[in-house]
Amino acid sequence: MAYTPPLDSMQFVIEQVLQAPTDWQRLPALSVADADLAREVLQQAGRLATDTLAPLNGPGDLQGCRWQAGEVRTPDGYPAAWQRFVEGGWPALACDEADGGQGLPQLLNVALFEMLPAANHGWTMYAGLLHGAYEALRHTATPLLRDRYLAEVVSGETLVTMNLTEPAAGSDLALLRCKAEPVTPGAVANGDTVRITGSKIFISGGEHDLTANILHLVLARLPDAPAGTRGLSLFLVPKTLPDGRRNSVHCDGIEHKMGIHGSATCQMRFEAAEGWLLGEPGGGLAAMFLMMNSARVLVGLQGVGHLEAATQIAEGYAQERRQSRAPGSNGGPDFIAQHPAIRRILLDLRAQAEGARVLAYATGQQLDRAQHAESTAERLEAQTLLAVLTPVVKAYLTQLGHQGADRALGVLGGYGYMHDYGVEQHVRDSRIAMIYEGTNEIQAIDLLVRKMLGKPEHLAALLALLTTEAQACEAAALPAWATELAQQADTVRIATEQLRAATAQDPERPYRVADDYLQGVALSLMAWAWARLARAAQACADSPARTQRLAWAEHGRLWLLPAARVHWALVQADALPLG
Repeated sequence: MAYTPPLDSMQFVIEQVLQAPTDWQRLPALSVADADLAREVLQQAGRLATDTLAPLNGPGDLQGCRWQAGEVRTPDGYPAAWQRFVEGGWPALACDEADGGQGLPQLLNVALFEMLPAANHGWTMYAGLLHGAYEALRHTATPLLRDRYLAEVVSGETLVTMNLTEPAAGSDLALLRCKAEPVTPGAVANGDTVRITGSKIFISGGEHDLTANILHLVLARLPDAPAGTRGLSLFLVPKTLPDGRRNSVHCDGIEHKMGIHGSATCQMRFEAAEGWLLGEPGGGLAAMFLMMNSARVLVGLQGVGHLEAATQIAEGYAQERRQSRAPGSNGGPDFIAQHPAIRRILLDLRAQAEGARVLAYATGQQLDRAQHAESTAERLEAQTLLAVLTPVVKAYLTQLGHQGADRALGVLGGYGYMHDYGVEQHVRDSRIAMIYEGTNEIQAIDLLVRKMLGKPEHLAALLALLTTEAQACEAAALPAWATELAQQADTVRIATEQLRAATAQDPERPYRVADDYLQGVALSLMAWAWARLARAAQACADSPARTQRLAWAEHGRLWLLPAARVHWALVQADALPLG
């Protein structure tokens, strides 16, 4: 069943729920963007997804990548699709015009990266790190390196990898052993030449045939660097050196994975490979987070894309498949969409997809404000809210994507288990998003321990978001939503304060309940998203779309939000030791 980009829903969120075009007009750097331009971008991105990427998804999954003697061939059609992506200017969408980009809002890039993984997650992996790499290079590279490489990253002429993981060091980057030896003895400064030696694993796009060159961003240790993460520096190591020589960067094989078979996940080996320091010695982790924070938001969009695509498959099948007589029916067999059990699943999935889109796009809007707002105060406000939203978007939306695809598969019964309908591929492909770019458990610890308990301004930002929307719903004659959001804000505040007080006597407690805390906060934010959706829909003229959106939001309030009570009960329990 073919994926259809939900352009009406995407436009409604951008224009009516978030009123982003109005927001862009007050940000001088984005004032060129308006609703008409946004619609054109969405339509063209939708054509790319449906006409170019989606037809390669199933075949690419079956064919997979092929490794031979250090070279990797991607599935048939992938290189040509990449050229279309580059020719369309998509890599440059949200890059600064001064760097050769189009200077358009990050929000539009977020919308693009909902459609791409929905159509073809494996192929999208090659594009996923480009914007983060662009940010890392423009902020840390010397003018010489920027002049040499930034334009080709912006254009997509050259692709980029992120080399963190090593065989003995997964999420614990303090254990990394990859070494960097200066070519010239003495202190090392930004841009100095080094020789990189070591091995990395699980490197997405470490070798492929989409672009002639590949830039590897590598975390490694300089001589005499301190132990732990303080001793990590970031280096730029190209596959092909500026003089045309092949660098001593080797792909020793590709991983055989559960899903995303079209993505080459590589085992990389560096043997005194030539590269250059990016930023300051010991500043590697901070530089790498310029990539990772961007990547985490886009990984959350992978969850939204899988959820939307799988929901479409389930909805389409349920409206065509007849089986048994539905309760209250006089005939039969009826469409399975008429059966209450299936109807409940479909409404759950659709409400989650619509709410997740609002939450993800709102995060994209905050990215634009954090970068382009004129006042320092507004930029700081957006950055503070982003610190809360990013781990939730990464963790919760990828969870919704995987679990939603799994539930959608069940709607199809035995047919869902077959490759022909596509939904089983969404189940397999979506699982990895809960693991990479920091597992969802790590995101939960980051949210609770580092953000909400560590810095009071993050709790204040979340409470302000919920309270402001509660007041807006009260003014818009949506009292049920006003009450719901006020209760959500109270619950978050009380639970956080209780945890803060209890941590002194039980330092492990936040780590035991971090997952439940993230689930509770995520559902509070989904409540905010559904309330925004309902408020925007209510302001529209009567139409089937208005009725649907109000119903989806109400379904979320009545059927999905009650799950938060279980998570908050566990967070607030006096003593729940692990055995």
